[in-house]
Amino acid sequence: MIDSHTHTWGPPSPSHPWVNESIVRDVGEYSVGPIFENDALLAAMDAIGVDEAVIVGYPICDWRDNWYTISAARTHDRLYGVVLIDPFAESAAEQLRAAMETDGVLGVRLGGLCPYDRMWETFDTGVEWLRAAIAETAFWEAVADTDALVQLLVHVDQLDQALELVERHPELTYLFDHFGYADPETSLTDGPFQQFGELAAFDSVGVKISEVVHQSADSYPYSDMHPHVGWLLDAFGRERVVWGSDYPNVSDETTYERTLTWLDHVETLSDTDRRWLTGRSFRTLLGLD
Repeated sequence: MIDSHTHTWGPPSPSHPWVNESIVRDVGEYSVGPIFENDALLAAMDAIGVDEAVIVGYPICDWRDNWYTISAARTHDRLYGVVLIDPFAESAAEQLRAAMETDGVLGVRLGGLCPYDRMWETFDTGVEWLRAAIAETAFWEAVADTDALVQLLVHVDQLDQALELVERHPELTYLFDHFGYADPETSLTDGPFQQFGELAAFDSVGVKISEVVHQSADSYPYSDMHPHVGWLLDAFGRERVVWGSDYPNVSDETTYERTLTWLDHVETLSDTDRRWLTGRSFRTLLGLD
């Protein structure tokens, strides 16, 4: 079993100061405490039977400072890493190549839902810088050369931009976070969510059913999001729908165990589906098997 979306971060230091005020405020609300290091995640994983996890870069320091994510992948066999890189930076390609030299670093996350001048501080569905980033040829060449995963944080209203990216670079592997920030009111029969169907036509595109507690308006087991799971399974197949917890970001509202066991209550899922979603789909999409 692999959790495709977790976060860890170390204490502040002169070399790696905490500068993102919005996240510093957030961590004060988490049940795990303001510092959540790799060993604490491993203990939480052991408690609920998760074998491996992906550490997604956590921008409590400068958002381009990937030291703790890379350290997690380098020092723990059970942990992978996904880094944060500015695709417009002159050294973006070199930064990605250097990060990908570490065994266990799988790729890069792009925050297309964040205003570029307030990256990872806040969200805005009207942001369109991802469309401009498509032209950063050297960066995308580095993504292709290193076989890096492209993890995308976008809202369903921004899927048109993501589709342009996938159409320009169909040879890459993509994974969309958190249902595309769909919520229970997001129509599954018309509107922008339907563009997931166009994205599903590309075999190298997957989607995460992650951070469900923050997408749902219901209490556990988040039944109002179960139809979205069924829709995505129909569109992508169980081979490209991936479970993730977003722990401990969600610890303000739920336990780590419940980020996993809510899947047991999705009536349209078979036991085989659940095994795929909680491990095999991620490995298959990234070619880890």
